[in-house]
Amino acid sequence: MKKLYLSKSDKKIFGVCGGISEMTGIDSTLIRLALVFICLVTAILPLLATYIIAGIIVPGKPAGQ
Repeated sequence: MKKLYLSKSDKKIFGVCGGISEMTGIDSTLIRLALVFICLVTAILPLLATYIIAGIIVPGKPAGQ
């Protein structure tokens, strides 16, 4: 089972979308576009708060991986 880590190489703000992309194999641009769309539909604040909390909680990728 793959684990979610913040991406070091595909990072724009925290690396959450890049980490989701590496975990699922979906292009990170599509993940970012979906995030923006969902953010606009849900009045921005709930998903933005979730993104910031994920950026703080999700660990970085260990050096050996």
